[in-house]
Amino acid sequence: MLNLNILPGADSAASAIQAEKVRMEVIAQNIANANTTNTPDGGPYQRQTVRFETILKNEFDPSNAVQEVRVAGIEKDTRPARLVYQPGHPDADPESGMVKFPNVSVHEEMADLISSSRATEANLAIIRTARQMALQTLDIGK
Repeated sequence: MLNLNILPGADSAASAIQAEKVRMEVIAQNIANANTTNTPDGGPYQRQTVRFETILKNEFDPSNAVQEVRVAGIEKDTRPARLVYQPGHPDADPESGMVKFPNVSVHEEMADLISSSRATEANLAIIRTARQMALQTLDIGK
């Protein structure tokens, strides 16, 4: 992780950017597998989500601030697979002609990707602002 101790708030923003990077990678994987009906585990691909956690500076301090954001885990979405009638599909059920498609909505993934991108932009703005503040502080001494 980036070490920017002279810039207030930049460490937590940098860790949040790293966490959002993982989130974007998982979203990309979900989109890439939106039509994967047969995985090595058997059955359709299952959508994955990222769970974040925040690490606080001092849990007993009333003015507690977030020190770090990190990925707590990547979890499988438990929503059921979509059933689509496609009797000619190689993974179709021979009796019903139904195919189990992943529980991935490309529209939902794109919305999540936009959200993650905006969170990254906001954290970059925090780092830029912290840098400007540090430079202005150094100019005071001149």
